[in-house]
Amino acid sequence: MFAHFDGIVAEKTADSIVLDVNGVGYLLYVSGATLSMAPAVGERMKLYSVLNVREDAMELFGFYSREEKSMYERLKGVNGVGSRTALQILSAMSVRDLSLALVAGDANALTRVPGIGKKTAQRLVLELKDKVEDSQLTGSAAGIAPRAASNGPEGEAIAALVALGYSASEAAKAVSRFAGQTEKSDELIFLALKSLG
Repeated sequence: MFAHFDGIVAEKTADSIVLDVNGVGYLLYVSGATLSMAPAVGERMKLYSVLNVREDAMELFGFYSREEKSMYERLKGVNGVGSRTALQILSAMSVRDLSLALVAGDANALTRVPGIGKKTAQRLVLELKDKVEDSQLTGSAAGIAPRAASNGPEGEAIAALVALGYSASEAAKAVSRFAGQTEKSDELIFLALKSLG
């Protein structure tokens, strides 16, 4: 119903932003990542949105990129993961780190998110492992710089493999097999290329 809102940031709280669009204030619940991308009050911002209709409430959720919105919708589609839980996951992990954890089948990374137990983490990996988009793995959302941690050897190795013509998902899967075995990106690239044949 609402694809996005483009307006002036009127208010910011710990978990929401009010956007003033032509005199109408829209309250959008946001992740910590989106909140960190928000400009100061009084400045213009565009948020991609999802309207969640429940029996007792209608809530708007806002996202800084299409990739974050897409990941939110995938998370919410998993049995036992509601709107707030999906937002909490996106607050605890960047879209890129979450995507890498899902592709690598790393349920333990997901259990570090408050409120996510082992069974839910395993269900998330099982249901979403093959649904991660390349843009979510490479952090290619326009204007968004990946977190510093994502630029480590694994991130560099994935970027190099993508530059060589492999899809981001192939690259991430190959690199994840050897993550932790070495801290050098060139060694990770070599090992990943060997496994890719």
